[in-house]
Amino acid sequence: MNDQAIILFAHGARDPDWAAPFGIIQQQLQAARPQVQVMLAFQDFMTPTLEAAVAQSAAQGAKRIVLVPLFMAQGGHLKQDLPLLVGKIRQQHPQLELQVMPAIGDAPEILRAITDWVLRGASYT
Repeated sequence: MNDQAIILFAHGARDPDWAAPFGIIQQQLQAARPQVQVMLAFQDFMTPTLEAAVAQSAAQGAKRIVLVPLFMAQGGHLKQDLPLLVGKIRQQHPQLELQVMPAIGDAPEILRAITDWVLRGASYT
């Protein structure tokens, strides 16, 4: 591994099956970038937390972390919780370069892909 990491940050759920799609994304990213640490982290109900994932990445030598919020919409977790968590992480790990990407729901490419998928699957009579 080199000194870079990607942390996929999702809400979390009580049902462990809920995280399966995020595990697939993690595996695909890891296969595409085998030299980069790729981890999942969760806001609620599941582990690791974002703070724990960052600490683990730093302990494994990460100096730069790209944080990817896997949220479709701007709610309280993105508007309030995430900035507080990121501020706390930056205080705890001042040596880290932490890049926070926009939420996936803010990416026009993702919205277009969903629209295209729906149009391909919808049948009209």
